[in-house]
Amino acid sequence: MKRILPLLIALACAGIASAADRPNILFLLADDQRNDTLGCAGHPIIKTPNIDRLAAEGTRFENMFVTTSVCWVSRAVMLTGQWARSHSVPERMPEVRPEAVAGVYPLRLREAGYRTGFFGKWHFHGPPGTQPKNLYDVAEVITRNPYLKPQPDGTTRHEAQLIADRAITFLAEQDKSKPFCLNLWFNTAHAEDNDHRPGHHYQWPATVDGMYEDVAIPPPRLSDPAIYESQPEFLKQSINRQRYFWGYDTPEKFQTNMRAYFRMITGLDGEIGRVLAALKERGLAENTIVVYAADNGYYMGDRGFQGKWSHYEQSLRVPLIIYDPRVAKGQRGRVLPQMALNVDLPATFLDWAGVPKPDTYRGRSLAPLVRGEAAPDWRREFFCEHLDLSPTLVWEGVRGERYVYARYVHQEPAFEFLHDLQADPDQLKNLATDPSNAGLLATWRQHCDEVRASYGPPIPPPGSNAGKGRKRGE
Repeated sequence: MKRILPLLIALACAGIASAADRPNILFLLADDQRNDTLGCAGHPIIKTPNIDRLAAEGTRFENMFVTTSVCWVSRAVMLTGQWARSHSVPERMPEVRPEAVAGVYPLRLREAGYRTGFFGKWHFHGPPGTQPKNLYDVAEVITRNPYLKPQPDGTTRHEAQLIADRAITFLAEQDKSKPFCLNLWFNTAHAEDNDHRPGHHYQWPATVDGMYEDVAIPPPRLSDPAIYESQPEFLKQSINRQRYFWGYDTPEKFQTNMRAYFRMITGLDGEIGRVLAALKERGLAENTIVVYAADNGYYMGDRGFQGKWSHYEQSLRVPLIIYDPRVAKGQRGRVLPQMALNVDLPATFLDWAGVPKPDTYRGRSLAPLVRGEAAPDWRREFFCEHLDLSPTLVWEGVRGERYVYARYVHQEPAFEFLHDLQADPDQLKNLATDPSNAGLLATWRQHCDEVRASYGPPIPPPGSNAGKGRKRGE
């Protein structure tokens, strides 16, 4: 941390708004949850009443995406406000550069007088010293492995319960004259990678024991074996397929594990309800903006896959709900179509706090959209990438309103996808393999080159140090 302190001082915030004018921020981050796994998003089974209430009284972004679909990188994007290619040390991806750490929003908010807190899953790869205890006023890393943790009194507590416990203590100790930013980064609903036993692969809190046991979970909508068989061989052999066999390859395992996964999400919703109740009891709710998001999507058996990492919609799309109690009642309960990105969140937090956005941030504040203001120049596409898990899942692309282009650059030769979301919203047809689309493909290939150039250097070739030594698949 000593190496970056001079840089932090040099980048100290200026022009800060007065404390009385600034809202509190509660940032709730789920793990491995795609956009449609909430009641308010139309899921027919999962019960999420507390999150649904935030959506009913706030704003839900139906087109929220991550720029890189993997836990550690997505969290780094949300902290630094930069794409992975921009914030990483090229020869040691996904390690974050000291210059990028200097701009992370917790430090900016601390400089501005916010009391900052962090509890939960960290999983941020930065230079020495970039641990939560050095970036937040109050911090505790709470992991899974196992989810159910023995307590001194002989009971067990789920990690989501422990995170909520710490949050409630943080709020009880909060000085009401000072704003806070509290970050609750849950491990839920990530699977236990080291325990593949049905009923153990997804671990839920005891508060939801027995839920969904009498519900027959429908098979994945994109479960036709022909969909899996249509994939190129390198994806058929990827970690996406390997993890499918951990929990979904028989009807019995699928039913058991999906019920357990749904329980995890409902259990998380219950813990969020406890935190929201504590906010109200402390008299803090009327000036606290609540943000609910996830770090990446999840296949849940679609396409014969599990996990994330790749370019399809199930991997890139995540929930985003923002409840701002200051917004006029006529602007609440809206579902917005604009493309929001995880990289937008730090710019949004600083906007709410009245803190100038660093020049290094590449995202845009979502606050005007939440207030109901027009944004005629809002993005209509975004650059996306995955720089790890070579050679199978290293790719870059552009996701537009109609077309999605992606190329897996460590294949020999690079393998390209081109999807027309208007004609084929499920991305079942790869236009890039049809010679009649050569002109359209060339246009998108060139467009990706041009967009990519503004974010950083090309992806290192196979055999470089990028991603070496990292724990696979988080």
